[in-house]
Amino acid sequence: MDTLWEYVAVAFGLLVVFGGLAATLLRGRGGATKELPRERPAEQAGQPRPAPDDETERASGGSVDTLPAPTDDTTAPDTLPPVTVPEVERPEAPQTRLQRLRARLARSNTALGKGLLALLSRGDLDEAAWEEVEDTLLTADLGVEASTELVDHLRTKVKVHGNADEATVRGWLREELLTLVDPSMDRSITSSRVDGRPAVIVVVGVNGTGKTTTVGKLARVLVAEDKDVVLGAADTFRAAAADQLQTWGERVGVPTVRSDRDGADPAAVAFDAVKGAAEMEADVVLIDTAGRLHNKVGLMDELGKVKRVIEKQSPIDEVLLVLDATTGQNGLRQAEVFSEVVGITGIVLTKLDGTAKGGIVVAVQRKLGVPVKLIGLGEGPDDLAPFDPAGFVDAIID
Repeated sequence: MDTLWEYVAVAFGLLVVFGGLAATLLRGRGGATKELPRERPAEQAGQPRPAPDDETERASGGSVDTLPAPTDDTTAPDTLPPVTVPEVERPEAPQTRLQRLRARLARSNTALGKGLLALLSRGDLDEAAWEEVEDTLLTADLGVEASTELVDHLRTKVKVHGNADEATVRGWLREELLTLVDPSMDRSITSSRVDGRPAVIVVVGVNGTGKTTTVGKLARVLVAEDKDVVLGAADTFRAAAADQLQTWGERVGVPTVRSDRDGADPAAVAFDAVKGAAEMEADVVLIDTAGRLHNKVGLMDELGKVKRVIEKQSPIDEVLLVLDATTGQNGLRQAEVFSEVVGITGIVLTKLDGTAKGGIVVAVQRKLGVPVKLIGLGEGPDDLAPFDPAGFVDAIID
C-alpha cells in the first residue's frame, strides 16, 4: 500500500515538471495569448456615451457614426487648419453712383430732351410743329395729360417772349419738366429705427420686374449708408429665390431670414424676418415677396395677408412697388392694383436705360400720387440709386 502511494507521488511530480517545461517552450515561441486590456468607460476616454437606442439616428435622418476612442499616443495638432472667411464687399456710395447713372440716363433718353430742343429752337412754331412736340412727349411715355399741360405752358412762354435761342428754350424746358417731375415730393426711404424697432420695408411687384435683385441692390444702398440690414426671403414659390437673396446678402455681410423648404407660407416667413430683425436690433428689414400678376385675385389676396400678418408684429413703414420702366403705360394698371391692395408708398423704376422713356416717371407719379424713390439703370450690383428730380431732368435735356 505504501509502495502504491509512492508511485502516485512520483508520477504527479513528473507531470508537474513536464508541464512546466512545455509552458516555457510555448512562451519562447510567442504562442501565449496576451490579455486584452479592459475597455475604459466612454466618459473616461473623452468620448460621448453611445446612444442607448436609435433615437439619435431617427432625429438626424441618417446613420450615426461612432468615432473610435483616441489611443494614448494621440496628440492634438499644433495648429488648426486656416478658416476661409468670405470677403465682404463695400458697396458704392449713393452719391457716387448718382453721378455715374446720370451720364447713363442722358445717353438713353435723347429722344425726349434733344428732340424737344431741336423742335423748340427752330423758331416760328406753327400748329404742325406744336403737334410734333406733343407727339414727342407722348412717345416718351409722359402721358396725355402731362404732355398737353407741358405744351400749353411752352406755347404761352413763346407767345410772351417770342422766339428764343437754344439756351433760353433749354431753360424753359428744364423748368417745365422739373415742375412735372415734382421735386416737392418726399422721396426719402424710412431706413432707420422707428420708436425703438427696425423700419419695415416690403417690396412688391409683378413677375419679371427684377424684384429680388432690386431688394439685394437696395440692401447695398443701405449698407453703404452704414445701416444694419436684415433680409426676409418671403418669395417661397419661385425656385432658388431665397438662395438668390441670401447670396446678395452674403456679399455685403447681411443676414437673411428664410424657410428651409419651398412653398412655405410667405406670411410666416415675413413675420419671422421682422421678429428676427427686432431681436438683432437691426435698423431696417427688407421683405422680398413673390412676383404676382396684378389681375390674379387669389395672389393679390395672399399679398394682402402678408401685409396683415407683418402688422401683427410691427407697423410697415414702406411698401415699394418695383416697375419695369420699359413697359411704359402698360405698367400703370399694375401699379393701381398693387396700390389698392397694399398701399404703395414709393416706386422703384428698373431698366430705365435702353428702350425705356423718361416720361414714365411723371406718368406713374401722377397716376398713384406717390413718388419714384429709386431708379435702376443697369445690371451691375450698384446700378440702383435714389431718384434725384433735378439730376434726372438735367440728364434728359443736357
